[in-house]
Amino acid sequence: MNQKFAKESYTIMNELVLPNDTNPLNNLMGGRLLHWMDIASAISAQKHCNNIVVTASVDNVSFRHPVKLGDVISIHAQVTRAFKTSVEVRMTVYAQNIPSGTKVKTNEAFYTFVAIDSNNQTIPVPELIPETDKEKQLYEDALKRRQLRLLLAGKIKPSEAIELLAYFNEAKDDEVL
Repeated sequence: MNQKFAKESYTIMNELVLPNDTNPLNNLMGGRLLHWMDIASAISAQKHCNNIVVTASVDNVSFRHPVKLGDVISIHAQVTRAFKTSVEVRMTVYAQNIPSGTKVKTNEAFYTFVAIDSNNQTIPVPELIPETDKEKQLYEDALKRRQLRLLLAGKIKPSEAIELLAYFNEAKDDEVL
């Protein structure tokens, strides 16, 4: 099986927030941002897989800061872990107001993609090799996030979420009585 370094699937996508992208308050509509995030993360996933990918899941997306008309959105997307036929992509979104020189982090999310062939059948994906400490931590934590996704989707039983159970047992053991 092929292998790829995490940096090989890194993507930055920029978009200018135009009037058609905003609500009556001149804030970026959440659906438009989700659309852009799906595109940016799909690009990263396809770069990693060298193949067509389809969106399998979107984790919680919290809107921390309003994005205004005229801001420039930068979406940083990177594959954090590859499983058998799927990849997890982490995105961090920044809004920059160029005239004022301000830049704020507005969103963060994880999307999951599945690689498919021309017959819409899932296919194996290359292994991911994390290099930096941050990449290694994201890689390790991806297994817990995956188990939570599968648990919430009803695809596994709680007893099968071994990494997730270990995490909660660790947290319980760390509690001060």
